[in-house]
Amino acid sequence: MKFSIDNLKFNQQGLIPAIVQDSETREVLMMAWMNKEAVEKTLSTGETWFYSRSRQKMWHKGETSGHVQKVKAVYHDCDGDTLLVLAEQTGGGACHEGYKSCFHYLVHREGKVTVEGEQQFNPQEVYRDAAAGVINQLYNVILQRKEERPEGSYTTYLFNQGVDKICKKIGEEAAEVIIGAKNRNRDEVTYEAADLIYHLLVLLAEQGIAPGDIYAELAKRRK
Repeated sequence: MKFSIDNLKFNQQGLIPAIVQDSETREVLMMAWMNKEAVEKTLSTGETWFYSRSRQKMWHKGETSGHVQKVKAVYHDCDGDTLLVLAEQTGGGACHEGYKSCFHYLVHREGKVTVEGEQQFNPQEVYRDAAAGVINQLYNVILQRKEERPEGSYTTYLFNQGVDKICKKIGEEAAEVIIGAKNRNRDEVTYEAADLIYHLLVLLAEQGIAPGDIYAELAKRRK
């Protein structure tokens, strides 16, 4: 039997859902949409490509972060209207929230929703271990916004405006931190420092610099 993309059943928008599964553990990592060109590039390059409905353009998984998905096999179902991609997830997780899988929200019968594994989650440990904690998760979200540019996202707005706007916001937030510190207002300093760190991470993403690069530089200075 010979495979032909034309035999796949794309929807009215010319898209087909693609489920990505870890090739070793068979854990479901994510679901995204592909058009014909994305299917062709996934097959020809050996890395996953998708189509963003919000941006109306194709995107390459890991293009910005470097956390690409190495394709091991591609299946379609018996109806030819869904794809299953077995892949090796390199680098960080597949989810823009910093998790390995996008499917980490567990819905309980009584309606409660918990994050899988959150019972073992210790915020203090995360804050002490920045390389595996909140900073990296936030940076991954920012990279996803840079890659997909969803409408209505403030991060999308910053990337669309460019480096001058991002730098201007960093200056403004730094000034707010200074004002809060001069006022001896702990809550204000905490709030504005979080804003400053967020905008700084946006700048790092714009410049192609990962938080790990900063950690390494700080480690070199430790005496």
